[in-house]
Amino acid sequence: MSKRVGIEVSIAIAEAVGLAKAEVIPAYPITPQTHIVEHLSEMVANGELDAEFVPVESEHAAMSCCCGSSAAGARTFTSSSAQGLSLMSEVLYIASTMRLPIVMVVANRAMSAPISIWNDHQDIMVQRDTGWIQTFAENGQEAVDLTLHAFRVAEDRNVSLPVIVNIDGFTLSHVIEPIELPDQEDVDRFLPPFKPRYKLDPRRPITMGPVGIPEVYTEAKVAHDMAMKKAKRYILKAWDEFAEIFGRKYNPIESYRTEDAEVLLVTMGSISETAMTAVDAMRDAGQKVGLIRIRLWRPFPGQEFRRAVGKVKVLAVIDRCLPPGAMCGPVGAELRSLFYKIPGSPKIFSFVAGLGGRDVTVERFEEIVDKARAFAKKRPRELYEVIGVREK
Repeated sequence: MSKRVGIEVSIAIAEAVGLAKAEVIPAYPITPQTHIVEHLSEMVANGELDAEFVPVESEHAAMSCCCGSSAAGARTFTSSSAQGLSLMSEVLYIASTMRLPIVMVVANRAMSAPISIWNDHQDIMVQRDTGWIQTFAENGQEAVDLTLHAFRVAEDRNVSLPVIVNIDGFTLSHVIEPIELPDQEDVDRFLPPFKPRYKLDPRRPITMGPVGIPEVYTEAKVAHDMAMKKAKRYILKAWDEFAEIFGRKYNPIESYRTEDAEVLLVTMGSISETAMTAVDAMRDAGQKVGLIRIRLWRPFPGQEFRRAVGKVKVLAVIDRCLPPGAMCGPVGAELRSLFYKIPGSPKIFSFVAGLGGRDVTVERFEEIVDKARAFAKKRPRELYEVIGVREK
């Protein structure tokens, strides 16, 4: 039977990786993901997990090692954050295009400069187009469940793509929560032994990652894009199977109090729970406000998002990434593209909040809704605003 325990979210993720029976764990420590790999190293050293723990010299080496172990047919896991994730960037493209089913948890953290170890989504938005499937967790239970789901999806022979599970650094990674850790027997039912679609084997030699001359490169990239889009059906299928075994159902897009809403907030990650509290407060005050939470970021679930929006006319999109010189944040840009030139589409207003670990409070969400309403009445020249900037 599953057991409910009060546990740090990072430690719970490591326990989930243990339940998944990961075989190779290349790792390099960087705040705030370090507790995940620290606990995994302890599990391996204590004989609780039969795996190779590889302490590498950098994050670039960690992902390179992941590619080698996954290509050889081993169930592979790592985690990273911020500058470490950026150092991996070159190899992230290799892992995805070579269709290597690696699982990585990213404890999202702000990018330097100035130096910040606190949470926002700048690190992962830099990597949004590397070709990895990506999900966002709102709390510790989701972090555990999405980690198990990631292995199931990545290793599906119809998918065979790497998966990133995003958790907010510190505000989620270092928080102690009551979490239900599943039973090993149930995990084994959900996650069968890894049988790679392709693997390096001296008895049956193959070439992986050769030079892509101009005559084949475009076709390889198109095949990768098609595989990502096809993967969505198996992502949803795996969530259905997860619900059957564990009793918790996940969707790519989640709606909260969207009935008769006039304004919808759009969020990703742990601030979604604060946003729900804000929606409750605004509903109590007679305001018709709802919330849409994005759980699946890549491949983006456009059809499900449009369905969730319905006939609502105003979207207030909260990004936790500020791209200098852009017209809006990355999530805002995604949604404007999704609704471009569709008759009756909502007005989409992009807000940036919570950079570098700054709190996004209930009051901030109320401010965002007020601004979105004002913008909708008279569209300003710039439909983009950073919330909570302190005056000099």
